[in-house]
Amino acid sequence: MDTIIDYLFNNHDKLLYIFAGISLLVELTLIGLSGPLLFFAIGCALTGVLVSLNIVSTWEMELLFVGVFTLLSSLVMWKPLKQFQGSGNVSDTSSDMIGQMVPVSDTVTHHGGNVRHSGINWNARLSDDSPAKSIATGERVKICAVDGNILIVK
Repeated sequence: MDTIIDYLFNNHDKLLYIFAGISLLVELTLIGLSGPLLFFAIGCALTGVLVSLNIVSTWEMELLFVGVFTLLSSLVMWKPLKQFQGSGNVSDTSSDMIGQMVPVSDTVTHHGGNVRHSGINWNARLSDDSPAKSIATGERVKICAVDGNILIVK
């Protein structure tokens, strides 16, 4: 009776299916569908099908086909998988002050200034994408981010 190792060495398609399954399992549980092992699993599974159909018979060709199928699957599936991960435009919810309109208590520029929030004067500066060069005392600004103890305003 053959051992499991002898069986797998004599049945490369089964070995490729095992590699595909383990790679997919590790990808889904540990890595989180970021890609590399998913593409390798697809390459192994497709090559295993070719070995099962006796289209590929030598181990050199099996390695070549695993590599080619891995590369092709990554080229085809990379962009669609990236779309599942989101656009990257996540709103900042790190502070409950973000989004509030507050009065300027000391002229705010890109380098500094003060705004008044909840009865306290806070250090503030204009956001990098703000069209204004400075905002005068008494005007109202919107808090768009918090950087330490500095409020970023528009």
